[in-house]
Amino acid sequence: MTSTAATETYRTARDLLINLRTDYGKALEEFRWPRFEGQFNWAIDWFDPIARNNDRVALWIVEEDGSERRCTYDEMARRSDRVATWLAGLGIGKGDPVILMLGNQVELWESMLALMKLGAVIIPTTTAIGPTDLADRIERGGATCVIANAADAVKVKLKNLNGVIVGGEAAGWRPYTEANGVTEVHRFESRTAPTDPLLFYFTSGTTSRPKLVEHSQVSYPVGHLSTLYWTGVQPGDVHLNISSPGWAKHAWSSFFVPWIAEATIFVYNYGTFDPAKLLAQLRRAGVTTMCAPPTVWRMLIKVDLSGGPGALREVLSAGEPLNPEVIDQVRAHWGLTLRDGFGQTETTAQVGNSPGAAVKPGSMGRPLPGVPTVLVDPVSGQRSSTEGELCLDLAAHPLALMTSYRGDPERNAEVLAGGYYHTGDVASLDEDGYLTYIGRTDDVFKASDYKVSPFELESVLVEHPAVLEAAVVPAPDEVRLAVPKAYIALAPGWEPNRETAEAILRHARENLAPYLRVRRLEFYDLPKTISGKIRRVELRSRESEAAGTRLSMEYRDTDFPRLTSRKAD
Repeated sequence: MTSTAATETYRTARDLLINLRTDYGKALEEFRWPRFEGQFNWAIDWFDPIARNNDRVALWIVEEDGSERRCTYDEMARRSDRVATWLAGLGIGKGDPVILMLGNQVELWESMLALMKLGAVIIPTTTAIGPTDLADRIERGGATCVIANAADAVKVKLKNLNGVIVGGEAAGWRPYTEANGVTEVHRFESRTAPTDPLLFYFTSGTTSRPKLVEHSQVSYPVGHLSTLYWTGVQPGDVHLNISSPGWAKHAWSSFFVPWIAEATIFVYNYGTFDPAKLLAQLRRAGVTTMCAPPTVWRMLIKVDLSGGPGALREVLSAGEPLNPEVIDQVRAHWGLTLRDGFGQTETTAQVGNSPGAAVKPGSMGRPLPGVPTVLVDPVSGQRSSTEGELCLDLAAHPLALMTSYRGDPERNAEVLAGGYYHTGDVASLDEDGYLTYIGRTDDVFKASDYKVSPFELESVLVEHPAVLEAAVVPAPDEVRLAVPKAYIALAPGWEPNRETAEAILRHARENLAPYLRVRRLEFYDLPKTISGKIRRVELRSRESEAAGTRLSMEYRDTDFPRLTSRKAD
């Protein structure tokens, strides 16, 4: 297949999803993954053809001090050619794994494109990582080169690595600015097969050691057509995604989706998150589509939204389940429907509330076009029409799925058992095909023989104005074996005292069924991964170690006679 043919094949699939973005049934029926014979390279076969001689803004970065930088599509194509030519001179070529550890800066995007053009394997890495974890990633990823800012170079022991430093100098490192001196810039041709590796991603490690996920030249670059459909991003849009580089969600919505759509990537860099400043920037920039994690949305709805949504047309959330209260508040203030979506580092967007479709409270939506999502009973291994583990049917050849967990055959066998890819997430299915998240298979627990979904309880808790975030885990109990306990991160202005605890427990009592009642509460600094996800595994371990013994900062419903004076549960 020629490069021109590959471009047109890709465009045809993209245009179908854009044109059918509000017709879910037809998109589900008509969409087929584009297939590429011989060679395919997204940077060469898609980005370059849409970018050459295109003066539309591809990347717009605004700093906290008000300074900003805009780069056109043509600039990104030409600049990435130059960087790729220079990196090739350092000996970086096809199949070479490269640690890319940069923030939201132009060099990140042009390096991504440049490494793609070389056929190198990109290992995106957060700048928040420590030296020990970084050394582990370099070793497990087999990295031959590290590209990093000067502030992070001290974390790296180069040994036999190429070191490329951005924004400074250091012994043994090659300054990134050397690329500016390249006089003979190459125009690259596609030389990667669809099955060749492109990305190595380390998962956030919420329950175990981070897994090393391998993606091919198509599983993310082509697979994110499903994510494009979910987001509703269209040509000419200005798209804001709040995500840190180094994590898969950044590739989802701060790289692939906007440039698949021929839209502008808008970035606002800040030191400390200030929702009011973010709102001012998105209104000023005319942002049309925005995706942010639930934590950000929970902070946004607690500030003044009366200024309106500006040019916003699509508002989205991903990363963790979205609480219904947040959707209600955004709709009440802006008249926009905040749409939830689900996917993993191992996949692109699998499930989502698509543009124009009805949104059911608490539901994360329906399976997206091209993503064969099914529920499987974890005991029988058979498909379920009501509740089970979210899986992908491997018989349907899901393109938007990782190649493997690299170097981990046992885990691969486990996650692909029975002809399915097992996400490890449990959901329920209603008669209209909408899926509702229940929790991780490790997070769901029983109390008094009733199955408890932590997410269901947490969604009620965050409706109370005192609660910014909540994590519910089982606490050992002599009578009920386990009872739901809530770890609470308070919203600004609330004190971690007895009065606040009673108010939150009363709210839970009034809004949850008796068998789901939160019976213990503790104000706590929630443990999180460096990607910001709550590590409930640490909280469960804390409760197990306490073995039912009352912790010093814990409140129980029995502490408040006014809560327990009613008819006994």
